[in-house]
Formats: sequence, C-alpha cells, structure tokens
Amino acid sequence: MRQLLLRSFALLFTTILFSQSGHIMQGVGAVNMSMGGAATGQPLDVSGALQWNPAALSNFDENILKLDVGLFFSSPELFSTVPELDMSGMPTGNFLSGNTEDDRGTSILPNLAYVWSNEGSKHTFGASAFGISGFGVTFPESMTNPINASQSMGGFGRIESDYILLQIGFSWAYEISDKFSVGIQPNFNYATLELAPNPLSAPSMTLGYPTSDKASATGFGAQIGLFYDSGSGFKAGASYKTTQTFSELDFKNTYLDGSAAPDVSFQMDYPAILSLGLGYSTGDVDLALDYRMVNYENTEGFEASGWTIAQSGPTQGFPTGAVNGFGWENIDIISAGVQYKGIDKLPLRVGYTYSSNPINDQLAFFSIPATAINKNAFQFGLSYEASDNFNIDAVYHYGSSGDATSGPVLNPIPQAFGGPWDATTNPLGIIPSSEVSYEMKTSMVMFGLSYTFNKKQTDDN
Repeated sequence: MRQLLLRSFALLFTTILFSQSGHIMQGVGAVNMSMGGAATGQPLDVSGALQWNPAALSNFDENILKLDVGLFFSSPELFSTVPELDMSGMPTGNFLSGNTEDDRGTSILPNLAYVWSNEGSKHTFGASAFGISGFGVTFPESMTNPINASQSMGGFGRIESDYILLQIGFSWAYEISDKFSVGIQPNFNYATLELAPNPLSAPSMTLGYPTSDKASATGFGAQIGLFYDSGSGFKAGASYKTTQTFSELDFKNTYLDGSAAPDVSFQMDYPAILSLGLGYSTGDVDLALDYRMVNYENTEGFEASGWTIAQSGPTQGFPTGAVNGFGWENIDIISAGVQYKGIDKLPLRVGYTYSSNPINDQLAFFSIPATAINKNAFQFGLSYEASDNFNIDAVYHYGSSGDATSGPVLNPIPQAFGGPWDATTNPLGIIPSSEVSYEMKTSMVMFGLSYTFNKKQTDDN
C-alpha cells in the first residue's frame, strides 16, 4: 500500500520527464524558471527558495500557497553510423547511417509549495512536492537507423526510458539578524525507472537484451543554506544539497519472446549540488545570478562506467554486456535572470541558463536512454497581480543542446561471448569508424497561481 501511494503521488507531481542540466531540473515553477532558475541569492517566489536555498524563506513575510503546471515538449533525435560488413564479417568499405526522431509527445509538470510562519517569530517554515529530476526518450524501431534496428539485426530495436524523481521537502529558516538567515531542509525522495531494452542486464546470445518493468526506489538527503540581505539592494546566498541516497532499483526483466529473464538491481543516487547566488534590487529592477556545481563524479550510478565484469564461470573477468554506469562528469551551471516591475501589476522577467555537458564523448553510447541535455535555455515570463492576495504567473521556455553529443558505437559482445572484439585491447568494444550522436530542443509553457493568506508579524525576539 505504501508503494502504491508513493507511486500515485509521484505520477501526479512528476508526469513530465524534463531535464536541463544532466537530469537536473533547471528551475521550479513559472517564476523561478523565468529567472533562468536563479534564486539562491534572489528569491522572488517561494518555489525557487524551497528548491535552491531554504535560508531564503526568511525573505517572505506572508503565508503563501504556490501551484504551477507546465506543458512540456521535447524533440530528441538519435543518429548512428556503422560500417557495413560482408557475410564473413569483414568491412565492405560502405557505411549504414540513419536517424530516429523521438515520438514521446507533450507532457505535464505540476509543482506544489507552501510557506508559513508564526506571529512574532523569526522562524519560517516550508513544505514542497517537486519533480526535480527526470529523463525519458521513445525512439521507435527503425529499418534505416542502425542503432534502432531490431535486436535480431544487431541493433537495439525500440529504445524507451522513463525516469522520474519526486522530492518532498520540509524547510526551516531562522533569522539570526535582520540581515542574515540560516536554513535547513530534510528531503524524502521517490524515484521510478523503466527501460526497454534494459542495458543494465547482460544480454542473452539468442534472445538479446530484456525489457524491464517499472522499478522504484526511495531515498533521503538534506539541504542547508545561508542568506544575506544587506537591506540596501545587495543580496547573497549559498546552499549545499547533499547526495540524495537511494535504495536499489530492482528490475523484473522479460525477453522479447515473453520468457522470463534474470532480475537485476541497480542503484542510482541524485548528485550533491553546491549553489552560490547573488542578487541586486533597485527601483523597478531585480537582478539574479547563480552558479552551481553538480557532483556526478562521486554519485552512485554515475561515477562508474563501461561494462560489468563476470565474477565467475568460464567468462570470469570478461565484460558481460551489462552497463556498469553512465560515467558522467561534474558539470557547471550558470543561471541568470532580470525582472522589471515598471509596469503596474505586470512584472516582466527574462532568464538564461547555461550548462556544461556531463557526457564524455567516449561514453556517449551509454547515455542514449538519457539524452535530455540542454546547453542553452532561454525563458520569458510575466506575472499579473490580480489582487493583494492573488498572483497569476506564466513562462515560456526554449532550450537547445547546442552541438550534438557524439561518440563511437560500442559492441556489448566481446570475443569471450562469441563477439568480434578483444576485451583486453578494446575494453569498451569500440566499433571502428562508427558514431552515435543525439541532440534535442525543448519548449514549455507553464502557468502558476499563488495565494497569500496573511502577513507575518515580527518583533525583536
């Protein structure tokens, strides 16, 4: 029953698989997204503060409920080139090339946040339910793209993935002085992952890779933050989100012919994130700039790479054809935003987000199920102050991966399993003169509603 409730809640709040920086959401809610995700030192709304710096909750003097819903569309495209082989397995000098477009369609993203405080207190509290991470592709089987050829023809057939991560956080901020606050936020997480085919499983020589069911895992972590408001326009903040440690994902596998395949387990944590932010407000203008470092290189599921190695049997010490991990590198993210409040009841916002690419070219093949990497994202947003208590927010997002992520095609079957390559001299199974690459564009329209219940009364206690 507990798993059923968690899964239902996760589906409600993370229907979309939206990523900007690796599998990290670039922002939460229409206001924060419209500022490029910058909020660590310039919290303009409660969702941005809860996501990036719990200490910044002290910036809000009201009890506020915030709900955002977005419509998101992505268009990943997968390309591959491999040398053509003759009946004896020798290259002919010709190449087979093709591309496949994703057919996932439009998805929905809701987020919920609430902030409240006690009268006469320096304490501020918050609760949130955010879909903070996800990736997903649906590349149909293809007769022209070698990577999507049927498994019987040496490809992987239809490639599909669905990953979601719901994070529920409970935040507390304390005003040490009228300029300086601290905050802490324990997080409780729930994730699901489904893969077809499942590259975490060793392939059968006769039946190929199996397809997995939807596996789930629970996790926990925390976030701490500092926030400084000079009172004269300048603001600064810093926060550290610890690694969100998860239980193992336990996959039930089935071969394409319907027969049962060996089960497999895999642990995939959420990386630690260091955020530093600056803000400046003067007259009708609010400026925000954030820097983040995402620590993939020390995160379970992302730090390892290559193929798993057989631990026993006649193939002991040889690659099994099962993926060992993504092998992602640490990334840097820069978020920047400007808000203009010179139009009565209609603040306007423009935001930009840059992210470096976590995928090593040599290991690009392993990240085909997680191609949602945007290098540049642009946002335009606005709000309408319908009343003293009620605001309506909106944002339009456009993102692009920039240059395609590319690398060699890898063969999962070494000589020890009847394959064409030597695991000693070619541990990844690189196919000479081959290439796999992917790129994508994303767009989203999001609307938000916020309702303010009452003013917080403060004193000098």
